[in-house]
Amino acid sequence: MARSQGRSSWKNALTMGGGTFFIALAVGYGSQVFLGRITSIILTFTLLLLIIVAGIAFDIVGVATAAASEVPLHARAAKKIPGARQALGLLRNAERVASFATDVVGDVCSTLSGAVGAVIILRLAGQHGAEDLLVSTIMTAIISAVTVGGKALGKGFALRQANDIIFFVGRLLYGVEKLTGWRPFNYVPQKGRRP
Repeated sequence: MARSQGRSSWKNALTMGGGTFFIALAVGYGSQVFLGRITSIILTFTLLLLIIVAGIAFDIVGVATAAASEVPLHARAAKKIPGARQALGLLRNAERVASFATDVVGDVCSTLSGAVGAVIILRLAGQHGAEDLLVSTIMTAIISAVTVGGKALGKGFALRQANDIIFFVGRLLYGVEKLTGWRPFNYVPQKGRRP
């Protein structure tokens, strides 16, 4: 049993690592191409803000997945409320979901925010003749402060509202499933548990 759990952990780690590589590659390339076509500094700042917000949102989901309880979701699933089964699927795969949300997406967003910040630094230094070191230091400090502050605020919210957050994400997954037919998890009830 311990050996199969060890293999499962290795498999999960390799899957997450490989997935992160390809996600970062695709998103990084796409954002660089996109940034190459954007000339507006305001649009570049907007993109940076969206990346930071995405990282914070996924961090909230990762923390909420670890903190939520199945009990309130069982009652909703029994009443066949849309999204309840999907929310239970998230909780029954909490390790994978938390790892993906906080590690994979969080790290990709951090890397991308740094890359977009570097583009902004180059543009500001080029346009305004500003001191490169000063612009670079201030930009790095702003990105770090907004990211860390946002995640700290988000973690408290995630711990207080874990069940509501997971149910909300479950409803989003329900909508995606209805539109596309894609199911990220198997929603078959576990033995001895209600759906």
